[in-house]
Amino acid sequence: MAAWTPWMPWQYPALQWWQGSQLGQLAGRFQLWGQVSLLGRWLEPMSVALAALYLMLSAQPSTGPLGLLLLGMAVLVGLQWLLLPPIPSPLHLPIGVYWAVATFAMAFSPVQAQAFEGWLKLTLYLLGFLLLHRTMQNPRYRNWLIAVLLLTSVWVSIYGLRQFFYGAEELATWTDPNSPLAGATRVYSHLNNPNLLAGYLIPIVPIGLIAAWAWSGWGSKLFAVAATGMNAICLVMTLSRGGWIGLLAGITVAALFLVQWNQVLLPQRLQKWALPLLVGVGAIAVVLAILFVEPIRIRVLSMFVGREDSSNNYRINVWTAVVEMIRDFPVLGIGPGNDAFNRVYPLYQRANFSALGAYSVPLELTVETGLVGAAVYLWFLLTIAACGLRRWLQLLADRQPASLWVAAGLSACAGLVVHGLVDTIWYRPQVQMLWWLSVALISSQLVQRPPEPAVGSPSSRSDGA
Repeated sequence: MAAWTPWMPWQYPALQWWQGSQLGQLAGRFQLWGQVSLLGRWLEPMSVALAALYLMLSAQPSTGPLGLLLLGMAVLVGLQWLLLPPIPSPLHLPIGVYWAVATFAMAFSPVQAQAFEGWLKLTLYLLGFLLLHRTMQNPRYRNWLIAVLLLTSVWVSIYGLRQFFYGAEELATWTDPNSPLAGATRVYSHLNNPNLLAGYLIPIVPIGLIAAWAWSGWGSKLFAVAATGMNAICLVMTLSRGGWIGLLAGITVAALFLVQWNQVLLPQRLQKWALPLLVGVGAIAVVLAILFVEPIRIRVLSMFVGREDSSNNYRINVWTAVVEMIRDFPVLGIGPGNDAFNRVYPLYQRANFSALGAYSVPLELTVETGLVGAAVYLWFLLTIAACGLRRWLQLLADRQPASLWVAAGLSACAGLVVHGLVDTIWYRPQVQMLWWLSVALISSQLVQRPPEPAVGSPSSRSDGA
């Protein structure tokens, strides 16, 4: 068993492998120059600026500028590899394996041209994650990016709340025409789609909630609390059932972590009751909302009526067709990307129900990269949970504030994973990089960062916002 230990996901010596590889040794020659060069010293500030700009522009429907920013981020990642020592985490191994599987899926795809476009997008997203992974290791840069994200989300939520009170044109607001809520306003803010808005806000709510504890200044804490409350209310007003489930999952996981963090501050005889009280109060609040808030009750009950609800019926038809696609392409799927899906799906669609995706991330992963890709991605998710929880407990034992950012990443990932069971908004550029930002909050705490260059380095650290 000991011989297999280095291959366990949370113990794989990725950094040692890189340093011993020929590519790593070649990069080391550039790194000596990079540590003293002006370009090397300003790579991280440039990365932060580009990542912050992406977060600001992701709160709008157009995706063209986001693609250009991803290209810029990819260039900076390439420069970082040449000039600065790479700092991989245990999560990089399953990510790399999944990228390799997606590459094979693209090569053997029945629609190679469209699959290549999807593979290129996937590659850019992963390079964006590598940039965020490195940037998040600097506490000051991490705080700046989280602050930019929360500020942008407040701007989005304010406009969403305005739509709720003053009305909004119906855009992509699929509501069963036979439902009592057929004429209800579903807010969508600047994103022009209520489900997309819900998916966008799902990871931001738990991140903001935990930021209220992680940040040191009272002004920063109050801002995080206000942003979290506003975002949560706006998400509820989207009337997105999947969004509500994702919100509940993210907040529940975040609350569990915060109970653990604050348990030591309670009197000893109350510590063992903190968790049961949290679960009980939360369950009562959910039940009361369902019983006494009519829109919530109607939308929740519609989840259990099967095909009687038009939205449910649509998804069931899509899921059935996607299962048939998986049956015909079980090993490596049809290739990554929505373009490949849109070329193949019409051959399987039922009752003329066109679809832009599988409306379920597990099904989408399987139809794009086959059972092999789905298994590798499951390995990746299990690695996130195993490494994240292990690191959380290690940092919690020493009461290190960095543990709260691990908790924020895990909570945001939990919300997106649960939401992804019934929708594929996760694949949209506005949400996809929020997923990788959440993963980077975890991965950045799984590595030991080497000392910063002492000469003229602009990347000083701070735990405050």
